[in-house]
Amino acid sequence: MSVNLLGLIKNTPVEWKALGEVGEFIRGNGMQKKDFVEEGFPAIHYGQIYTKYGLEASESFTFVSDELASKLKKAKTGDLIIATTSENVKDVGKSLVWLGKSDVAIGGHACVYSSSKIKSKYLAYYMLTNDFQKAKIKKLIGTKVIELYPKKIAEIKIPIPSKEIQEKIVEVLDKMTEYVTELTTELTTELTYRNKQYDYYRDLLLSEESLSKVGFEWKTLMDASEKVMTGVTPLARNREFYDEGTISWLRTNEVRFNEIFETDILVTQKALIETTLKLIPINCVIVAISGATAGRIAINKIPLTTNQHCCSFAVKDDEINYRYMYYYLCAFNKQIIKMKQGARGDINMGMLKKFKIAVPLREEQSRIVEILDKIDTLINSTSEGLLKEIELRQKQYEYYRELLLGFNQN
Repeated sequence: MSVNLLGLIKNTPVEWKALGEVGEFIRGNGMQKKDFVEEGFPAIHYGQIYTKYGLEASESFTFVSDELASKLKKAKTGDLIIATTSENVKDVGKSLVWLGKSDVAIGGHACVYSSSKIKSKYLAYYMLTNDFQKAKIKKLIGTKVIELYPKKIAEIKIPIPSKEIQEKIVEVLDKMTEYVTELTTELTTELTYRNKQYDYYRDLLLSEESLSKVGFEWKTLMDASEKVMTGVTPLARNREFYDEGTISWLRTNEVRFNEIFETDILVTQKALIETTLKLIPINCVIVAISGATAGRIAINKIPLTTNQHCCSFAVKDDEINYRYMYYYLCAFNKQIIKMKQGARGDINMGMLKKFKIAVPLREEQSRIVEILDKIDTLINSTSEGLLKEIELRQKQYEYYRELLLGFNQN
């Protein structure tokens, strides 16, 4: 971005106007997910605005019948569609420019905005700025379900330069967005490749064919463990179990094929004494056994307790290297996931205890663990570098966006 362009933009006259003064809001009505059909009139559900789309769209992912569409509000080409409901502050107020060749239907919890003075893409970018987000927060209603009513958006003032300047700003931000998107895609692809490379070497080392060359015996997880433990969820309304807690309490959403050094929630000594909570010693292999997280694996590097959806294996240290067991279960995670049963996809504890692992001599386990630890360290280091680069580029983009759209209000 040239200094001359930035100077031109910064020195241009702007009007600060409430959105309702210079444009029209049309509030959506009556469309639900159950109304979607395979073919029909293009439609956008409010939740899709922050889960499926970027800042603009020329095609819809979903359709409704022509009969229903005739009763719904619609966005025309060039209009801005705004989500007015979400369960979090970030997503409510998210917008996209509709560029389809025909109209698109919208439902409740969304609105359409159009203005002869404001380019929709310029407004979509401005709505991402810190200034707009601060103004938006003051207009929100609700806690669990957060609402941003169109009449409240209409009260928010924004800077309106000439159409020519708006176009220049959009052009610059479009180019920067394209650059960041391309770079993020490249780095994410590289990250995926590195992880697949690691999985390949791990699975190769732990394959039955490779282990047969050094010799091994089959052991069930039960036979390989000194103790198998599950946990409990202390009664949430009893604050004596939680307030000023000092004992780590693990939930399954924190089990992510990782080492655990801390937990989000702590419980008290009273909870440990008065419930069936068990203190899990360090270096146990923990398997999530319930719902969407079932089959994930972790190692605890601190003593902790768990909820009832975690199964912890304290391995027989004289026979099995705990990290070997961890790597083995990660390598054969698909077989564990196949144990899921029922509507929730829970893993049967009895079946998990009978799950067999190939166990070579302790020395061979240590050799395999040493190799995988080194590869894991290398991959994690590379991953951290790539993720940091993505973060820096995103911050750079946000910096220039704020600079371009940070007009002073007189």
